[in-house]
Amino acid sequence: MARVRYIVDNVEETTEFYVSKLGFEIERQFGPAIAILVRGDLTLLVSGPKASASRPMSDGTIPSPGGGWNRFVLDFDDLESVVSKLKAEGVKFRNDILDGVGGKQVICEDPAGNVIELTQPRKIPS
Repeated sequence: MARVRYIVDNVEETTEFYVSKLGFEIERQFGPAIAILVRGDLTLLVSGPKASASRPMSDGTIPSPGGGWNRFVLDFDDLESVVSKLKAEGVKFRNDILDGVGGKQVICEDPAGNVIELTQPRKIPS
């Protein structure tokens, strides 16, 4: 099972995004501090400002959301349809769909600015 943690400004808003737009389910929620979301074998820990993961580091650096390029990847059978639907719902994309060696891919953002890569893997002939 893969687990990813994203630091966010607003746990409720970010949880709603992942549940309503990308098909995650809420496993557990601890008020505004943290939500544990699952989609298949991926567990996403959404941690807000009150979560222990948001405490300052020993050098004083405070974890903050967005801006980075770390991301997890979600596979879809029909990427164009998914992207069209998400754009109509106001989801922000950093690029247009690219068609590469492994298939199609595009990068969108959650409400905190964290990136998610959406892909449609190329089918390998059997």
